[in-house]
Amino acid sequence: MIERADVIVLGAGIVGISTAIHLQERGRSVLLVERRAPGEETSYGNAGVIERESLVPVTVPRRLSDLIPFALNRKVAAHYRLADLPRFLPWLNSLSRNSAPAAVDRYAAASDALSREAAREHHRLAGPSGVEPLFRKTGWLRLFRSPQSFAAAQTAHLARAKRYALPFDILTPEEAGDIEPHLSPAFYRAVLWPETESVASPGRVTKSYAEHFVGIGGHYMKTEARAIRPLSDGGFEIETGGAPLHAGQVVVALGPWSMDLLGPLGYRMPLAPKRGYHRHYRPQGNASLGRPVVDMDNGYAITPMLDGIRITSGIEFADRDAPPTPVQLARAEPLARELFPLGEPVEEKPWMGARPCFPDSLPAIGEAPRHKGLWFNFGHGHLGFTQGPISGRLLAELMTWSSPCVDPAPYSPARF
Repeated sequence: MIERADVIVLGAGIVGISTAIHLQERGRSVLLVERRAPGEETSYGNAGVIERESLVPVTVPRRLSDLIPFALNRKVAAHYRLADLPRFLPWLNSLSRNSAPAAVDRYAAASDALSREAAREHHRLAGPSGVEPLFRKTGWLRLFRSPQSFAAAQTAHLARAKRYALPFDILTPEEAGDIEPHLSPAFYRAVLWPETESVASPGRVTKSYAEHFVGIGGHYMKTEARAIRPLSDGGFEIETGGAPLHAGQVVVALGPWSMDLLGPLGYRMPLAPKRGYHRHYRPQGNASLGRPVVDMDNGYAITPMLDGIRITSGIEFADRDAPPTPVQLARAEPLARELFPLGEPVEEKPWMGARPCFPDSLPAIGEAPRHKGLWFNFGHGHLGFTQGPISGRLLAELMTWSSPCVDPAPYSPARF
């Protein structure tokens, strides 16, 4: 069993695995460490979408009419546990400041720099990993239930998409029915984003990338990293449940668990968990869905997966480790049934995960400000599956003094 490597990557989600692959390809000996099997945390439970069009971050409502339903905890798109809300208030205040137009412009430019190459980087890994058949190039649909919500989207999202030359098609319910015949016309307009890709199992894709990493000479260890200890003569020791591990460099790619190890080293980064839920349903009869569909008014998605039609919920503000409270999924299910003929649920209980989010909605990619050789790659929020492979490439380029594929400045951990 390997206990020493050039680089130890902590976290075997899509971000950590992609980082490990790129470092291994660049001649480093890499040990990937994860307490569970690869791809079984946040990377397992998302909607499996690879997209560019999220050019406006998920923000705090600014109009009173939008804020009241959130305050009353009646929203489908967002929910909070009252006991946990006080600890989120400073983070939400920072998120509100980052909702200003200039901040949104900065976010859009920085996020698109990663996302515009995301699909290409995924396919560079998908080919040798043997999962190309799981990829769909069918776009996705965003549905708007009212003229008001569609008008707001035209102002906030579609105008910005035009500035970034992103193609989209505005469809009536009848036109949407031509490409999704089992979708009911219970909405005002749909927007088709034809260049978006999706996968039939993000968990299986992530696991296959991990198998590819091992196939090119990388090492994987299933153990829990409990602490990072900088050594006086350089390098790091990782405390685990067994023998300690050693490496000259360490990458923290633990998603919402990253600060558990970085806090003891003195880092105070505003990383918050946005919890989410999913559940699979059997379609009724011969009903089928060819692409992900998002109910933009209510903040949930329905996506065709190998296991059935997956409903993914919006945001829950709650302690990462608090017991599940799948209220949003219960609220979303009848709304989803209005749009698509869902049958019985596949699983007995919903799945729950947590998205790692910073208030500026950008990830932390780069070297730790106070520890040479310690590197960060986490905080991708709602775009972890999209941006995981390209973020792994970017960090590997920084660690090997290569010309970076993307300007890394907006993602610098030193911004906090």
